[in-house]
Amino acid sequence: MDAALRRILYIYALENAAKHGSVPRAKAVMGKVLGTHPELRPHAKELPAALEEVLAEVATMAPEAWKAKLAELAPEVVDEMDAGKKKETKKELPPLEEAEDGVVMRFAPNPSGPLHLGHARAAFLNDAYVKRYGGRYVLRIEDTDPRRVDPDAYRMVQEDIEWMGLGVTDIVYQSDRMDIYYDLCRKLIEIGGAYVCTCDAGRFRELKLAKKACPCRAHTVEENLELWEQMLSGGFAEGQVTVRVKTDLEHPDPAIRDFSIFRIVDSPAHPRIEAKVYPLMNFSVVVDDHLLGITHVIRGKDHIANTRRQRYIFDYFGWKPPVYRHYGRMSIEGLVLSTSSMHQGIDEGTYTGWDDVHLGTLRAIARRGIQPEAVRRAMVDLGTGDTDISFSWENLYAQNKAVIDETSDRFFFVPNPVRYEVEGAPEQRARVPLYPGDEKRGVRELAFTSAVVLPAAEVEGAGMVRLKDLFNIELKGEGQAAYAGDDLAAAREAKAPIIQWLPAEYGIPCTLRTPEGDIAGVCEPEVTEHVGGTVQFERVGFARIDRVEDGRVVAFFAHR
Repeated sequence: MDAALRRILYIYALENAAKHGSVPRAKAVMGKVLGTHPELRPHAKELPAALEEVLAEVATMAPEAWKAKLAELAPEVVDEMDAGKKKETKKELPPLEEAEDGVVMRFAPNPSGPLHLGHARAAFLNDAYVKRYGGRYVLRIEDTDPRRVDPDAYRMVQEDIEWMGLGVTDIVYQSDRMDIYYDLCRKLIEIGGAYVCTCDAGRFRELKLAKKACPCRAHTVEENLELWEQMLSGGFAEGQVTVRVKTDLEHPDPAIRDFSIFRIVDSPAHPRIEAKVYPLMNFSVVVDDHLLGITHVIRGKDHIANTRRQRYIFDYFGWKPPVYRHYGRMSIEGLVLSTSSMHQGIDEGTYTGWDDVHLGTLRAIARRGIQPEAVRRAMVDLGTGDTDISFSWENLYAQNKAVIDETSDRFFFVPNPVRYEVEGAPEQRARVPLYPGDEKRGVRELAFTSAVVLPAAEVEGAGMVRLKDLFNIELKGEGQAAYAGDDLAAAREAKAPIIQWLPAEYGIPCTLRTPEGDIAGVCEPEVTEHVGGTVQFERVGFARIDRVEDGRVVAFFAHR
């Protein structure tokens, strides 16, 4: 191989390995090489073989040696990497207006199910600002629509809050505050800011779109108060009456024209209180934001219309509204986030529960070994800008790897194992650190006798392979192999893949659960000591050890 070409390939392979903590795939390195050095494109046919040789050498090096070797070959690349890391650590959220004297902020979920990644953005952004400026963080459970309340969700939301590690200082249940809402609705009627409407919903909609007042708008205060008392005393059924705020009938947004703030819900019954008359969100939110002293509200821009509605109520009462900041929508691909869809899927048996790996709940990603600190970093990285964005799984996985890498012991997992008898091999014992480059942490010992199990997908059609941390073997077919020496250089020369393995009688059954399906295999028995924690299955990825069931390890795949 040309020395100059080898140097280029070596630098990019080492850079990728040092950045991501694992031997890169050829495709990733090739793309970077050809993108940066277009003059090499005429030699594209020669590059794959040369790159495979370089990657084989990188694979034999200890991970801590990658950056050192890169610094030797291209110190400027290491400087750029370090500068990038420093820049990342300095990334901060933009300052809040009027926050110099501290803040009072809130996270306000509905108890319709457990929290998911969409909730996590608001939760962590508000938490970050409270930590930055000091003050109070209110968890407000918005449970004034009994049709959207799952009794189990009260517990699940609390568990999710604890998992996230939010600095909550106050917990408020809106269902405990009904008398407050009733009293202030009565006051709003008394000052002429609201009226009780008994119009048919379809007829009211026609009038609203035509920018015309409904007949109920002309009620006197006394008439409205009498109707309000009838609502509270059970004089109306669901759908017969609502309380509306007087707004601008000429407003360009029809949704803001005389919007509803109270209605009757006959069923289902609320799990915490006995009530039929419930405030809608735009009323209860204003009341609580004022009475709880909320200074700043950070939420999605899908609430901009709600902010406009709420300002009418603030103005009627003469209250100062909080400082609002609306961030852009966040799309999350690949997982189910709709609470109703999740409920249905669980009821129908499509999902095993709220922590099914196909769901976007926090308990589902936690079961995969994703740490709350990784979610926090990923959400803060998104910031509070109003541009719509796509959630980056790659960033979440990178953040999680940074959190768990040093605490995750390394083990071999052999998917779909195939047994090979190895002829002519000396009995040897592979000594492999639990963590690369740190033998003080502990060493795994794998004793080879005469047979091994190998990953079926990686030995299909292979000739020579190198058993990681052991020796070379030549696969003969039909479960037979022959010892091919200890020489690593010979394995590189033969472009032999370096694969994980286990002594044939040593591994225990292991099921690795992924969103794409279960992978059956065997793993090292010591994995059973890590139930509830994360490990790295070498050459496979990080996983959380969920349980040991009937002698079988059940692990959930996190990411590579």
